[in-house]
Amino acid sequence: MVPLSTQRASSSVPPSSSTSPRPQWTYDVFLNFHGEDTGKSFTDHLYTALEKKGIIAFKDDEKLERGKYISLELLKAIRESMYAIPIISKNYASSRWCLIELAQIVECMRETGLTVLPVFYHVDPSEVRNQTGAFAEAFARHEEDPNIDMEKMQTWRVALKEVGNISGWHFHLRYESTIVQEIIKRILQGLSRNFSTLSKDLVGIESRVEEMMNILGIDWMMFAL
Repeated sequence: MVPLSTQRASSSVPPSSSTSPRPQWTYDVFLNFHGEDTGKSFTDHLYTALEKKGIIAFKDDEKLERGKYISLELLKAIRESMYAIPIISKNYASSRWCLIELAQIVECMRETGLTVLPVFYHVDPSEVRNQTGAFAEAFARHEEDPNIDMEKMQTWRVALKEVGNISGWHFHLRYESTIVQEIIKRILQGLSRNFSTLSKDLVGIESRVEEMMNILGIDWMMFAL
């Protein structure tokens, strides 16, 4: 099967002409999440569903090689992904790693056109935007940490505000399985649009793309028009 992560998707924020070209995709999706909150529940269910559909997802406890310097490997994976899905939960902001990753996601959204699809896991998007409730408490603890400078903390605040303003999925009286299926559909539609565009430029590839779409259970005609 042709890898799904070979072409560029439409972005949340169009990259400016002055930015450097995006490297070839390594992953279709980067999952950004708080391990204790969702690692063995929603995130794991979403990751499994993505893999079943042939979508290449990066989940740090699955993809990092032993001995690699975690921060550099994670940030590199973000830059080499087509989509980023921040799964923002109650204790999300208490993790420096979650916030570092999120700041990199927002940077790539601005500079390279990374598409960001946030999930608000039993938190209100307004809490994320305004850093209230559990998010305010988490930042109060970060402010007491002498190893975290204020400039870095400000980038985290800005990243949360920006992501909190992006339309995503909000867990409010909704079934988890329904949200997982909606996310899968959204990503597959974006990936298939790229293959549809590609097929117009490459002679003979359209039949192969159509075959792949049929295998994945996608209506090819939706994107071939």
